[in-house]
Amino acid sequence: MALLAYLKSLFILQLLMGFVFVVSGLIINFIQLCTCILWPINRQLYRRINCRLSYSLWSQLVMMLEWWSGTDCTLYTDQATVDKFGKEHVIIILNHNFEIDFLCGWTICERYGVLGSSKVLAKHELLKVPLIGWTWYFLEIVFCKRRWEEDRETVFAGLDRLKDYPEYMWFLLYCEGTRFTEKKHQISMQVAESKGLPKLKYHLLPRTKGFTTTMQCLKGTVTAVYDVTLNFKDNQTPTLLGIVSGKKYKADLRVKRFPVEDIPDNEQECANWLHKLYQEKDALQEQYNKEGKFPGPTIIPPRRLWTLLNFLFWATLLLSPLIKFACGVVVSGSPLLIIGFITFLIIASVAIRRLIGVTEVKKTGSSYGNQEAKKQN
Repeated sequence: MALLAYLKSLFILQLLMGFVFVVSGLIINFIQLCTCILWPINRQLYRRINCRLSYSLWSQLVMMLEWWSGTDCTLYTDQATVDKFGKEHVIIILNHNFEIDFLCGWTICERYGVLGSSKVLAKHELLKVPLIGWTWYFLEIVFCKRRWEEDRETVFAGLDRLKDYPEYMWFLLYCEGTRFTEKKHQISMQVAESKGLPKLKYHLLPRTKGFTTTMQCLKGTVTAVYDVTLNFKDNQTPTLLGIVSGKKYKADLRVKRFPVEDIPDNEQECANWLHKLYQEKDALQEQYNKEGKFPGPTIIPPRRLWTLLNFLFWATLLLSPLIKFACGVVVSGSPLLIIGFITFLIIASVAIRRLIGVTEVKKTGSSYGNQEAKKQN
């Protein structure tokens, strides 16, 4: 075990995994670009192909969580809810406290067969991020600038297009709008106080506009809302760098299903329902911090081999020529080739590090609490 942990910590292995992810992602993005010719001919075929292409990329990150890191994911829910997983269009509400919360959500999506078709209401800045934003663009992800006056038309149009999506989708909403930090929490609670809303201890005040709009636009398509509350054992603070280094975490996810019929249609009542839900989520986090677990029965969905097999396919395809080329460079003894190859490795490591930086809490910005952000609620 010590040897395995040491191997996982080696930078060269991490760099090779990053190389596989980046290069395979560029190949996948190119194939996605080529599929655009199908859009006016057969939109549903275009979507099915892009679901599988996206799966081939995102499942590499899930593989790192499940197989490389060995992180455990335990569900706190009932069997009746689990029986519906992957068999209906749903909206997912997830707390935004951790750097890898999206990855824990993805691993549940993968285990129930909806990773490739999963959706999210994403901030517009991510559209410019290579691989991530490009893949999401082809997957019809809805992007917003978090300024409702500018977002109204694009969000409504994007959501409206998803009404006839051919595969079951889980549409993720981070209703808090940004990842939790102490500074943002202080500002958020000032907003709550000014609006006469109960203060939250473990969450930011939810931005209701995104949720009410999504519910309105996807009415008749989604059949339920899954409230997911995530926390980690032993006060762990997981990071994507930790996952890449092979560090194991223990994630607990409490899932509660709400049929859409139980959620008010009226916008203000729907917003009030969301505020009440976050008060309940806050109480759940309080209980978790005291008892180290969520209430209810536990279910541990088994890992599937597909993520590992997919990564091994790309690794075999891409690393063989890379290693052969590296050996040729060393054997050649050419200073110019060696310097060029080292420069390539440095550039690759910097690029991968910047991609990881997108998930880091300290680098996630937000306008939460300023006058413009207040208007969005």
